[in-house]
Amino acid sequence: MAYIYGNRYQTELFPPSIEEYVGQDDPVRAYDVFVESLDLAKLGIVIEDVRVGNSAYNPKAMIKLLVYGYSYGTRSSRKLERACYHNVSFIWLMEGLKPDHKTISEFRKNNKKALKNILKQCAQLCIKLGLIEGNTLFVDSSKIRANASINNTWTKEKCDRYLINIDERIESILNECDTIDDKEQNGSSLVKLKEELKNKQVLKSKIQEIMKELEKEQRKSINSTDPECVNVTGRQGTHAGYNAQIVVDEKHGLIVNSDVAKGENNDYNQFKEQIEQANKTLDKECKNACADSGYSNIDNLKEIDDKNIKVIVPTTKQASGKETQPFDKERFQYNEKEDCYICPEGHKLSYSYFSEQRNKHIYRFSIASICLSCKHFGICTKAKRGRTINRLANETVKNKLEKQYLEKKSQEIFKLRKQKVELPFGHIKRNLGVSSFLLKGVSGVKAEMSILSSCFNIARMITIFGVIGFIEQVSMV
Repeated sequence: MAYIYGNRYQTELFPPSIEEYVGQDDPVRAYDVFVESLDLAKLGIVIEDVRVGNSAYNPKAMIKLLVYGYSYGTRSSRKLERACYHNVSFIWLMEGLKPDHKTISEFRKNNKKALKNILKQCAQLCIKLGLIEGNTLFVDSSKIRANASINNTWTKEKCDRYLINIDERIESILNECDTIDDKEQNGSSLVKLKEELKNKQVLKSKIQEIMKELEKEQRKSINSTDPECVNVTGRQGTHAGYNAQIVVDEKHGLIVNSDVAKGENNDYNQFKEQIEQANKTLDKECKNACADSGYSNIDNLKEIDDKNIKVIVPTTKQASGKETQPFDKERFQYNEKEDCYICPEGHKLSYSYFSEQRNKHIYRFSIASICLSCKHFGICTKAKRGRTINRLANETVKNKLEKQYLEKKSQEIFKLRKQKVELPFGHIKRNLGVSSFLLKGVSGVKAEMSILSSCFNIARMITIFGVIGFIEQVSMV
């Protein structure tokens, strides 16, 4: 069988226009139509046809470059620049424009706020196309590394330790300088020591600034490369990173809202904020809001429950699946009239005080000997003051949500959670290869999350409609 050989010197006639470079059903056309549908004024970008100074690239062209590049895992400004020269789909999308990597980087850095708003318009487009209903919303999070090393994370203890070592080294250098001054004037070793002394003094000043920042913001740690990132723990260990949040609609699993938690590495305080942001995009209140036990902050959940939205979030104990033990709090009966608890042996635990720090009511035995003389002492409790029961300020809401979670309909919704809300993060992390953010600071990573979430939504819409169908649908909106 003969082989087919190529010939790079064969003369060929290229299409007469860039428009003919890609087929009518090429996915790049869908991304082009999507960005063309964006309202730049609502994004926060002002178009000035008459500008003073050097000409700038069309903002829509730059947004197309970023959105399309992110959709295929090309995020680096240098790689995007290269694609504008060598990749036919990029050449078509940019209509022959070839911005350099610095221009691309500057546009992304200077338009963080506008890029953050892309997802909102993308979600609103999905609503107009009937792809997002807004009845049931799922909230989830994932830890994504920051553009910073955990080795640059400083705590007060680390600062103190380094300052002691630096002071000792500075003193040692000064002594060495004095010795060299006496023995070998203008020696090269003296120059090196003075340079090291300067570096140590600069480092000392930097560490002192970090300590002031830690005290001012009352933070446990701060990263000198990206001060707004936090330490996050995932399957690959502990890293400097961010806690990325998304809210997904039930119908097609499309993302309604994306966000990044500022200064927090867990989901405990995020439920209310994420649902409210999603409802603002929907321009209505959802009917059901679902998340895993990481969001089970009762005070936080209560604010959504008060809006007559059905909250489906298990408590940590419900999620663990552990059976109730003989002397767990659930075995103690609460008497609402007398505001007390009755233990399994029939003894009363009276109200003691309210802990503002823990936001809990504390119940104890008025006479500790009642508990100490009980046959179950040592099993129920080993405390010398006897058994203590903590009751949340919103314990009634907690009990309501626990029962609500166990309802048949709630269980059906909760089972959908994984397949709906974890797919986007899988796509972003695996298909798009996002192991870390490129931009620094909360505003930067929020902009990147918005682009990445929009990329997922566009890919889903192409799957649902097809490229040509998607273009037709958008053109009719």
